[in-house]
Amino acid sequence: MNELEKMRSGLLYDGNDASIDTLRQQSELLIIQLRSSPSSQHQVLLKLLLGSLGDNSVIRMPFSCEFGKTIHIGSSTFLNAGIVMLDNADIYIGDNVLIGPSTQFFTPTHSLDHESRRRWESWCKPITVENDVWIGGNVSICQGVTIGARSVVAAGSVVTHDVPPDTLVGGTPAKVIRPINSSDAAI
Repeated sequence: MNELEKMRSGLLYDGNDASIDTLRQQSELLIIQLRSSPSSQHQVLLKLLLGSLGDNSVIRMPFSCEFGKTIHIGSSTFLNAGIVMLDNADIYIGDNVLIGPSTQFFTPTHSLDHESRRRWESWCKPITVENDVWIGGNVSICQGVTIGARSVVAAGSVVTHDVPPDTLVGGTPAKVIRPINSSDAAI
């Protein structure tokens, strides 16, 4: 198993490995192109950068990620400006998802052991956002989290655990506020 496969699988890996560094550099160049190009060219560049991008999805600039190829975005999904994705493991975003500005996705983490951190050791777990989710602005989503379909994450929340489908969560750390009913028109 090479270092890139270890990284994406949640194992300890060498972040300075040549294959990882090459992918990181390719992503950096595409992001520079994205930031300096007119919006009419964004879809073409995003399709080169990301693992997959569904039809009618929009990503507003600035957008930042480390690898790109580990990000998969469904159809008719909207990511507002200032999204940051530390995508050392896969990030899956479903269809018809709305993500507010300045939201952050963190797939890597480090040990509580300072000796491990001195060696820059980290491991990663994927993040999944299922269909029809609404994530407010300035939300942080931590590694290994799945946000269930049709759920809403209140602005400013820190999501450290899975969110059940059809649930409103909020706070730091995010906690269930209440179930969402099909009759809910506004929060």
